[in-house]
Amino acid sequence: MIAIISDIHGNLEALQAVLKDIESQGVKNIFCLGDIVGYGPNPCECLDLVEKNCSMTLLGNHDNGALFDPDGFNPSAEKAIFWTRAQLEKTGSQEDRERRHKFLSTRPRMHRQEEFLFVHGSARNPLNEYVFPEDIYNQRKMERIFAVVERYCFQGHTHVPGVFVQQEGSDFYNFAAPDELNFSYELDQKKTLCNVGSVGQPRDGNWRSCYIILKGSTIKYRRVEYEIDATVHKIYGVPDLENFLGDRLREGR
Repeated sequence: MIAIISDIHGNLEALQAVLKDIESQGVKNIFCLGDIVGYGPNPCECLDLVEKNCSMTLLGNHDNGALFDPDGFNPSAEKAIFWTRAQLEKTGSQEDRERRHKFLSTRPRMHRQEEFLFVHGSARNPLNEYVFPEDIYNQRKMERIFAVVERYCFQGHTHVPGVFVQQEGSDFYNFAAPDELNFSYELDQKKTLCNVGSVGQPRDGNWRSCYIILKGSTIKYRRVEYEIDATVHKIYGVPDLENFLGDRLREGR
């Protein structure tokens, strides 16, 4: 049994609440699919918690942007990334800074475990490719992604949780959100893409943190409340983090 989290984005209150919920479910093994930092006000604290609590952590595109020159970011995200980089370079002792840099810079872009593939973006482009629910209508894109998936792929990046499967006996694809699945999905040997949602910045209209627990062949989605006002006020207090980054947390967008 493992918990799979993704897209924390420097939201310490959300991460702490999710870790507490994971513990309450009796889960001891945690995988993180990346984007620990970016957008949020507590990148260093989130990095420390992930390093301490997660047995497998991948590199996300915002993590990569904090290490190197950000590529493909909008102006607000780029501004936040440069602020995040500054925090990583000056927060804590030299030993802490070196440890965080080593941890982040040595994260792999994918992880395979038997028939399971874990990525941040997609199986085709683990770091940067988004797979949105509406992509089920882009047959060529879905075909090419599914072609490189052996059986099951777990991903984040879009902050929109749900499950993609190919319709049986056809070239068409379906997407189901967690509430449409009653927050549970049984893997049945069909190729499946599972977006685990976002801990720190959900974008499915629900402000509560989202993650999954994988037990055997069963996926369970979990939604967790956290002290959102505390995070929002921290963002408002940082000039380089634009206010809408706090506002969108309340809207789940």
